[in-house]
Amino acid sequence: MTDAAAALQSLLDREAIRECLFRYCRGIDRAEETALRSAYWDDATDCHGAWHGSASGFIDQALARLRQGGRRVHQVTNIAIELHGDVAAVESAFFALQAPAATPTLETFLCGRYVDRFERRGGEWRIAARTVVYDWIEERERPELAQHDAALFGKRQPVGRAAPHDAVYALLQAVRAQGAAGSPA
Repeated sequence: MTDAAAALQSLLDREAIRECLFRYCRGIDRAEETALRSAYWDDATDCHGAWHGSASGFIDQALARLRQGGRRVHQVTNIAIELHGDVAAVESAFFALQAPAATPTLETFLCGRYVDRFERRGGEWRIAARTVVYDWIEERERPELAQHDAALFGKRQPVGRAAPHDAVYALLQAVRAQGAAGSPA
């Protein structure tokens, strides 16, 4: 492989890994099972706070809670990727803001890092093993979060929803349909 081809492949690999991390965040925030499962290999493991076991088991227990409702936002930043053939060591910082349905007035702000072993199988990058490292936690009571969306957000509509009711899914459906029909000339 030429130096230019190797550099291009490195960029493509890094972008595929970033897309996988972003897909995971969408899956958690929108309680979207397909996105979550597509971020991990079927035999992946996850050490995620109180959960230590299979990624599939983590997803199952997380979805049970996420589908009860609540508010959450996850973002990843400072993504450091070290490639070694079909394996990569990836550290990405995360910020998570959560107010679960069970305790809607308790806001939890978490910061930490996903320490992931990614593997490329069949040309696709996914998480093979994840350890979540927590660097910051802040919890506080926010009684105003118990308000209905109209009162809480006012004119700031639409409000984020779980899959498939969030605005992003209508956009994806429209763009996919346009793409399938062919772009207008």
